[in-house]
Amino acid sequence: MPLIRITDPADERLADYTNLTDVALRSRHEPEKGLYIAESANVIRRATGAGHRPRSFLMAEKWLESMAPVIAASPGSGGVADGGTDVPVFVAEESVLRAVIGYNLHRGALAAMHRPPLAGVRELLEGARGGAGARRVAILEDIVDHTNVGAMFRSAAGLGVDAVLVTPRCADPLYRRSVRVSMGTVFQVPWTRLTTWPEGIEKLHAIGFTVAALALADDAVGLDDFAASDAVRAPGSRVALVLGAEGDGLARSTVEAADVVVRIPMSGAVDSLNVAAASAVAFWATRT
Repeated sequence: MPLIRITDPADERLADYTNLTDVALRSRHEPEKGLYIAESANVIRRATGAGHRPRSFLMAEKWLESMAPVIAASPGSGGVADGGTDVPVFVAEESVLRAVIGYNLHRGALAAMHRPPLAGVRELLEGARGGAGARRVAILEDIVDHTNVGAMFRSAAGLGVDAVLVTPRCADPLYRRSVRVSMGTVFQVPWTRLTTWPEGIEKLHAIGFTVAALALADDAVGLDDFAASDAVRAPGSRVALVLGAEGDGLARSTVEAADVVVRIPMSGAVDSLNVAAASAVAFWATRT
């Protein structure tokens, strides 16, 4: 490994990692530079296992031995037969790391990763499930909390959702907190970003999807009834579950454009769940 020992927190070579606690900055900065940050050995392993290429690694000395196999197996590390060049491994004392990234690094390492290009919607959906095509899709409408985004991806992975689509204003699934909360499943579940919304519903209709909006409405169908319907259970059926932003829920235009409105039955004078919890319930109920 090409080790580079860092003693100055202001070292320009660490620009990818600077000020990771500033959410607004990182939300803008990472996509523009074509990178994202992977945190912890497990997350980095999932990212590189999905073929994502690291730009560099950053860690304390004590993590070098345990991270060595992960680094060696990374695309472009020089440890795989891909013709790549060696990726720098920055090593620093924990006090220096804290000054660089703004918090104590407890999870082993960070990696600045090249952000892969996103697929088009039709390409993604038709290529899912080994080319058989996605049957069950989650759409995250304007979810702004990175923790919720990560939790929803983890539920999607664990409960067999074939793909995830995020709307133009949805938080970045590859933001550091989203990746960490998802336990790296953002690299496992195929996803892409819609360019227009709710106009994107037309694309889903064109390729045979029933679009179900999870929302509170007088004419909403109970989740149990919807899950038992032909829209979910008929051979070859394709369904997209749309989950809305924290607080306000789905936009009225989205609800009006959907084929059906679905509500999770509640009790105890509670009308709804946190969006991440609601997604897990809906994914479980509609599993096939």
